[in-house]
Amino acid sequence: MIGSYAVGDRTVRLVEAAHAGPDGGQVGARVLPTLVWFPAARTGGSAPASPASPSDAASGPARGPFPLVVFAPGFLQCGDVYRHLLRTWASAGYVVAVLRFPRTNCDIGAAADEADLVNQPADVSFVISRLVTLSTRRHGWLAGLIDQARIAVAGHSDGGDTVAAVAADTCCADHRVAAAIVLAGAEWPPLPGRYFPPASPPMLFVQGSADPINPPAASRQLYQADTTGPRYYLDVFGAGHLTPYEGDSAQERLVARVTTEFLDRFVAGQRAARAAMTRLASQSGQVALVSGGRLPPT
Repeated sequence: MIGSYAVGDRTVRLVEAAHAGPDGGQVGARVLPTLVWFPAARTGGSAPASPASPSDAASGPARGPFPLVVFAPGFLQCGDVYRHLLRTWASAGYVVAVLRFPRTNCDIGAAADEADLVNQPADVSFVISRLVTLSTRRHGWLAGLIDQARIAVAGHSDGGDTVAAVAADTCCADHRVAAAIVLAGAEWPPLPGRYFPPASPPMLFVQGSADPINPPAASRQLYQADTTGPRYYLDVFGAGHLTPYEGDSAQERLVARVTTEFLDRFVAGQRAARAAMTRLASQSGQVALVSGGRLPPT
């Protein structure tokens, strides 16, 4: 258990109006159901809640504001498969919002269109804007819940590609983003623009060493191209494409803890979290954490 908060969840239905895409073409209106996990007020007892347990917060959100993390799932994935990871972040004091992309989600089947990834960075920024707006209102369950000065993005696989663009591609960079976590991600060539302009935010790249879908070279290329600020690479020994992020094994719990410390340092501003992140990785024997462009040991 990482955090002391109980965790609640609600889904909000957001609709993004028609707009120009990154290539200048017109993009139609997009429906974006968004599952929000949040730190919750306890209804009784003092024992910490497990991030893996069902929602245990009938009394609703705890008193905010809390930092916001917007999460982008991978191709043909939906938010619930990441529940152990994302509820862990919420238990540590983060509002965690996971999008359901309209053309790449887990229920769309043969109609999925991976090329729609070019439109997903705008979806992420739209969700950030809407949630912040709802938080500024006087009424509603989101009122006062989000600290709009502390926003992060995270994503897995194609969702990692998406948030890498939101954080650090001139085509789509959202300058409200204070930090980014890219899980098994890469540059997405169809996106216009240039990666890692000056003042790109701190980034953590997480990669399974045995990933057959997103090879380690793709994550390493992205990590080494980032020369603008603090950046870290977490090598997860023997892990594949899904298992380091979608389950509750000891290795997956370690990934959850390291990523939480990264958020604590670069989003919540807890200076001691940097040393804690390094210590967790070095003592585990299951991962290697490097920074500043250095590569992990072979």
